[in-house]
Amino acid sequence: MRPPVTPSDATPTGPDRARPALLRVVAAGVALEVALLVVMAAVVVIELVRGGSGSAGVSIFLVLFFLGVAWALVAATRVLWQGRHGGRAPLVVWQVMQGLVGVSLLTGGVTWAVLSGVALLVVAAGVLVSLVTRQVVEATSD
Repeated sequence: MRPPVTPSDATPTGPDRARPALLRVVAAGVALEVALLVVMAAVVVIELVRGGSGSAGVSIFLVLFFLGVAWALVAATRVLWQGRHGGRAPLVVWQVMQGLVGVSLLTGGVTWAVLSGVALLVVAAGVLVSLVTRQVVEATSD
């Protein structure tokens, strides 16, 4: 005979808690953003090593900035993945900033810039909308 199931047994908390599908969308979108930031940092390093950079200081700053933002996004996503809400604000801020960059690229007129702007906007909007859904908010409310 099995013991009766109590509410605390029926709904696991912490790392064992089921994660909603939209939280997986957030994690996947942020993973794309992190990959892009790491690639951008690598491109700047290659440009610096080849001597194509006009300023070594600016290039070093950009590399550190890209890697720092990537690290912050990973850390914020891990906090959300653990069911805590502390990572939501940094992710929302980044999505807004990325959306602004996407809009500015749309006005570039060059095909690659417009396509990049659309891609940035789509990812930012998908992550942002997923972050504020009831499903994700409830799953990440400590």
